[in-house]
Amino acid sequence: MSSAPDNDLQAFVTDFGLVRDGETAIWSVLGGGVSCDVWRVDVDGRSFCIKRALAQLRVEAEWRAPVERNATEWAWFETVHDICADAAPALIAHDPARGLFAMEFLAPERYQLWKARLLAGEVDAGFADRVGDTPGRIHAATAGDARIAGRFATDDAFYALRIEPYLLATGARHRDLQTVFEALAARTAETHLALVHGDVRPKNILIGPRRPVFLDAETAWYGDPAFDRAFCLNHLLLKCLWNRRAVTRFLACFDRLAQTYLGAVTWEPREEIEARNQLDELGEEVGCRDEPSAVRGHQLRPCPEAKRGEAGLDVCRQPGGEQTVAGREGGNHGCL
Repeated sequence: MSSAPDNDLQAFVTDFGLVRDGETAIWSVLGGGVSCDVWRVDVDGRSFCIKRALAQLRVEAEWRAPVERNATEWAWFETVHDICADAAPALIAHDPARGLFAMEFLAPERYQLWKARLLAGEVDAGFADRVGDTPGRIHAATAGDARIAGRFATDDAFYALRIEPYLLATGARHRDLQTVFEALAARTAETHLALVHGDVRPKNILIGPRRPVFLDAETAWYGDPAFDRAFCLNHLLLKCLWNRRAVTRFLACFDRLAQTYLGAVTWEPREEIEARNQLDELGEEVGCRDEPSAVRGHQLRPCPEAKRGEAGLDVCRQPGGEQTVAGREGGNHGCL
């Protein structure tokens, strides 16, 4: 991606008064991952970010998704500001026709990426508490809200970005588990209870001065709130494969986040959301072949074919309550 702005970008910043006549803007490409382009724009002492969704995701295989998810992300930020004001970046301008929006630039000196801290072995269970609390509050505030449900009726985009590439594609790769993943996909798709972020994981969470700041809400959807909790817990377990010396602390974060989130559940019995949780759903179905290494009652089992940076995740809750993690090569469900 070039740092030079194209015509749409130039028109956007001009039309919305973000860059005024006589001002010179400096454009820098930021890491937008596979699904979008992100720029930092510096002009006359001001800094802001511009984001644009990609129709074809930046991967080798064909993986297309509706670009309207750019408007969905803007809508999620707007909604969350009314619930937890500090949990999302401040919004500046939105151009649905061009598929662009501008938001505040959060300087890394004040807003550190949680993933980077975790991979460095700096693990704070207290922060995991706050990460669990914020989605719980958002889910509780939006549960049963017909207006929010209508605004986030994004089932097609969620299917394209989450259900098909994470659940159905994984089942197709691991045929012995295909019926399990198909059942999980169907159950997830048909559950509509609250506003879901859809991509809650450490790489999308900044450590803010007051609370976690959640980024990349392109996959927001009015659906099953169990998805957000499971998705983030999945990635905490994956970090155990990267830094074995911090396994005990990662698992402490896992437990704190899981329990704090449950404390916010008011829209349904907690047992029901636990029963639907993706991590538990795979419990007795997904096995591993290597001898486990036990840590405080948790079992971590990395499969031998797992590759650094490509590890997928199998999670088992054994009859005795033990959790099992296994790396699997391939599939999108293993993004760290």
